[in-house]
Formats: sequence, C-alpha cells, structure tokens
Amino acid sequence: MQLIEFQKKLSMYPIFSLRDVQKIAPNFYRIQLDRWQKKGYIKRIKKEYYYFTDKEIDQNFLFYLSNKIYSPSYISLEKAFQYYDFIPEEIFQITSVSSKKTTKFTTSLGNFSYRHIKPSIFFGYRMIDYGKQKILLAESEKAVLDYLYLNPRLKAADDFREMRINKQEFLENIDFTKLQRYLKAFENKSLSSRVKTFLNTVKND
Repeated sequence: MQLIEFQKKLSMYPIFSLRDVQKIAPNFYRIQLDRWQKKGYIKRIKKEYYYFTDKEIDQNFLFYLSNKIYSPSYISLEKAFQYYDFIPEEIFQITSVSSKKTTKFTTSLGNFSYRHIKPSIFFGYRMIDYGKQKILLAESEKAVLDYLYLNPRLKAADDFREMRINKQEFLENIDFTKLQRYLKAFENKSLSSRVKTFLNTVKND
C-alpha cells in the first residue's frame, strides 16, 4: 500500500494504532511502518501508537492523544483547571483520571499522567468534537471534585488559598447545584466537609 492511500484510509484517526491499521488493511505488513518512520512520514508515540508528522500538534491533539493511549480516561485535575482558567499557572503535563490503575507515560510529545478513581465515580465529563473523533474532558464541577478527592491532604482554608483559584472564572463556570449532585455520588463524608471548606474559601477570600 502506498503512503498516500494509507494516509487517506486513516484520515479519521489523528493518532492511529496497529489495531486501527488492521481494521483498514488486515494484510498490512508492519515493517512498512518502520520504513515510513525512518523516512520521517510517521512518528511512533509509544508502543503501537503513531501519528503522521504533517499533523498539527495543538492542545486538542494532545488531549485526544491522552484519551487514546490509555482508555478509558478523561482529562481532569490540574490540566482541566488550566483549561477552565481556574488557575494562573501553565500546566505542561496532561493529567487525567481513569478507572484503570494509576500510571504515567513519557513520550516525545509530552508527559501524560493518569490517576485511578473507582468506576462508580467515572462520570461527569463532556465530549468535545475533534474532527471525526471525540475528546473526553471533565466538566468543571467534576474536575474540582476529582482534584479534591485525589488530594485528601488539602483540608484547611490555607491549603485551598495556596491553589490560587481565580475567583471570577470559578464562580462564572461552576454550577453549584450540579457540583453538589456529583458530590453525593462519591459517598465520602470527609470529601464533603473539605469541599464545603474549599467553596467557602474561594467565595469569601
């Protein structure tokens, strides 16, 4: 198969895996990927994942990559805080949560970390269109709960002040009714208490 035909058949995949290749060309020889990689047409990300080197590497590409290489997962925690302008810092590592085990990957395109949450609280994410694919990103309310749930050491008002939450953006983007509804699903009294302290600190400081 010629490169142009191969690329056309995989055009719907910003990132493709060997499994994706098998779907469109069951008899494809993997050695051809090695040849194209040596010529600079494609680049290997990790193990069986590749992308075409003429693809624009922007934030959505990296978000989709994060979802793709470790599934199921969705973008959350610090990276979601940055996305919603809740914090002033630039976050370079893509942080996600997953119902699978905690892990992290270092690739040529950046670092990707995943924190485990139990399947019963794997919800509260939105789907963003990315070409013919979807990106899974935590809703603002769920990003807050995920972060506090996975950082139980944060308890006091001073702990939450150190997060440097942008009050205006936070209040404009949080649905407090939804947040409380999501919080109930955690069934965690300690978390509920800490969320109350966190919200009071953000609102009143």
